[in-house]
Amino acid sequence: MRYVIREKFFALGEDSAITDEAGQTIYTVDGHVFSLHDTLTIRDNAGREAAQVQRQLISLTPTYYITRAGQEEAEVRKQFFSPFVDRFTIDIPGGEDLSMSGDFFEHEFTIKRGSTVVATVSKQWLSLTATYGVDIAAGEDDLLILASVLALDLAEDRERH
Repeated sequence: MRYVIREKFFALGEDSAITDEAGQTIYTVDGHVFSLHDTLTIRDNAGREAAQVQRQLISLTPTYYITRAGQEEAEVRKQFFSPFVDRFTIDIPGGEDLSMSGDFFEHEFTIKRGSTVVATVSKQWLSLTATYGVDIAAGEDDLLILASVLALDLAEDRERH
């Protein structure tokens, strides 16, 4: 399934819309502007909270928690030393972890479970707002992968500023 994550142009926080390949809005993302934790709330079309992405305050590397219904689903952690490429671990409690790697300057990332690619992420080069194309393999947890891409964007934004 292909998704597009597009940051809203006139927004105070990291507000975004997540659409499917037909252009239909699947989720909206509410970035909490005055939050110390860089918190994003992902909402379904009915306005219900589907997931939340929140930065861990004290950490050597950028670390984000993804929760659903108050339960931790994953921890997205940027690796401390990784020359020439950005690497993240998506630690899933009780499940098989994922890895995300790529070059932010090339705007291309892959998400793998072991050696199997489960998603590819491409950031649009010339855009007024951050826009990501996310292709997810069938049978994967789409919401978890989309939330991980949002954590990637928060980490990269924080690093740039």
